[in-house]
Amino acid sequence: MNSMQTLDRTTPPAFRTVEKVEMIHASEKRLRNNIPVYAVNAGTQELIKIEFLFSAGMYQQKMPLQASTVNAMLEEGTSKMNAAQIADAVDYYGAFLETSVQQDNASVVLYTLNKHLKATLPVVEQIIKDAAFPQAELDTHLQNKKQKFFVNNQKVANLARKRFSELIFGAKHPYGINVVEKDFDAITIAKLKEFYSTFYKANSCKIIMAGKVNDDVYTLLDEHFGGNDWTSDGDLEIKSTPIDTFTDREQLIYREDAVQSAIRIGKVMFNKTHPDYQKLLVLNTVFGGYFGSRLMANIREDKGYTYGIGSGMVSLKNSGYFFISTEVGVDVCKKAISEVYYEMNLLRTELVSEDELELVKNYMLGTFLRSVDGPFAMADRFKGIMEYNLGYDYYDKYISTIKSISAIELKELANTHFQEQNMVELVVGKKN
Repeated sequence: MNSMQTLDRTTPPAFRTVEKVEMIHASEKRLRNNIPVYAVNAGTQELIKIEFLFSAGMYQQKMPLQASTVNAMLEEGTSKMNAAQIADAVDYYGAFLETSVQQDNASVVLYTLNKHLKATLPVVEQIIKDAAFPQAELDTHLQNKKQKFFVNNQKVANLARKRFSELIFGAKHPYGINVVEKDFDAITIAKLKEFYSTFYKANSCKIIMAGKVNDDVYTLLDEHFGGNDWTSDGDLEIKSTPIDTFTDREQLIYREDAVQSAIRIGKVMFNKTHPDYQKLLVLNTVFGGYFGSRLMANIREDKGYTYGIGSGMVSLKNSGYFFISTEVGVDVCKKAISEVYYEMNLLRTELVSEDELELVKNYMLGTFLRSVDGPFAMADRFKGIMEYNLGYDYYDKYISTIKSISAIELKELANTHFQEQNMVELVVGKKN
């Protein structure tokens, strides 16, 4: 009879600290027309992701909805293919096209097997270089967007998110401009083509690839995108707009029918190029940046005021901001806000315990390890530094900062950056 060894479930396994994360660095080449091509050559599958990144985000638009509508319409037809033909041409090869627009840029992404790149890349070339913006498809798109706009305007969380950006950046700043109903009627094909012909061009483009990258891939890219046939004559320089934060710190958008109130608290900060940014990521994690955070422990677990609450640091190319976000019952809104400031004050007046800080450090290191697992993830991490002209040493410093930061440093950071009198406080609903 074999004897079975009893497992000791009272002693957790030893924790091994992360010393250094090995990342495959992106290589850089140039197409004939000088478009930079960055590649993370890794992975075992014959699969490739190619992202065409354009300086064509909300920051560059001259009117609301311009950037997002142009990006959404790229797949709706070219001079040679309609929307159905574009979709069929990609689906036939098991490939996938994805378009998206953010504050600072827009992208067109192709996922495909390497063996089908020769067939699928010409489709991407067409939608990037030859988008037609057909009127019928535009009308349908705007109608659907307007309907979604009306539905979202009934949700306190959506109203709070939009109004908060306007409050901290200003109603005329590209990061703060909000869409209103009349903006849908102002969008025309001419306005879309004006933006498209300026920003979806070679001199506004960067290409990031991940997966199995070989010489054939570069040859195909250069064949379809390396020419001078799609260089913009438009002005790519965007004048900076001053930030104009509202001076009235407390804001309320009253909703008589509200059962819950959406709360947003925060302020303009800075982006990841600032020397305090990485340290503040640690402080934010303690405060409200993960499920075990102080805000969750107090306002969700202890008080039961909400199902979820969180805080975050957002890095943008031309700025950045800090925010706290939650939805609570209207009857406990003031109490929830009071507890947020109570936790903020604790960080300014008391040192974070050694055990809590160690837990947060381990969580952040583990999260970062998962975020660099695989070639696509590593390409995303590269994009996160490329857009700010940072090098890979940024991530070495990040790990070092997490491991070395002290409770005293966190307290000093809280006193510098977490003063409630400098925060904008927004409630959408009722402030009971």
